[in-house]
Amino acid sequence: MKNFHVTVIAAAASLMFSATAFSEAMSKDAYKAAENQIEATYKSEKALCEPLSGNAEDVCVAQAKAKEKTAKADLEARYDPTEKNHYKARIAKAEADYDVAKEKCDDLSGNEKDVCVKEAKAAETKAKADAEVAKESTKGAEKAAEAKQDAAKDKREADYKVAKEKCDALSGDAQSQCVKDAKAHYGQ
Repeated sequence: MKNFHVTVIAAAASLMFSATAFSEAMSKDAYKAAENQIEATYKSEKALCEPLSGNAEDVCVAQAKAKEKTAKADLEARYDPTEKNHYKARIAKAEADYDVAKEKCDDLSGNEKDVCVKEAKAAETKAKADAEVAKESTKGAEKAAEAKQDAAKDKREADYKVAKEKCDALSGDAQSQCVKDAKAHYGQ
């Protein structure tokens, strides 16, 4: 009788997990339809950029490409909901956001542009570090702790690079003090 209860509980758990898997997975037809919709949306958004000129057009196109890249990665994660595909979707979002932010920096010049690019890179680094933590957290507490430490280090280094770049706008003693303060603040 005891084995019967264990078997019933195991069967119920199995059904629950398989039902969850079926509800998350999508059919090949639905996948193709969604993929076609993503491509159609990209084409229409890119067409809206044509009347623009200069960097405004470049930013518009970068935004359209970013939406497409992110949507395709999200679609793949929905179609085949593995941790690897969810990780790829997070990375795609980070890279797409970086591409758009970097393109927006082209409107600037000099140190202001350099700082903008460093900030965009720092945001990408932070998003990728968070994606790595999310991926490793599924592998146990020890892996998650290591990933969090690595992420914190990467984020600190990215913030330090931004702070250091901001110091380049200064000169003389002010610049030296700024770099010294940044090193102390970010543990460099």
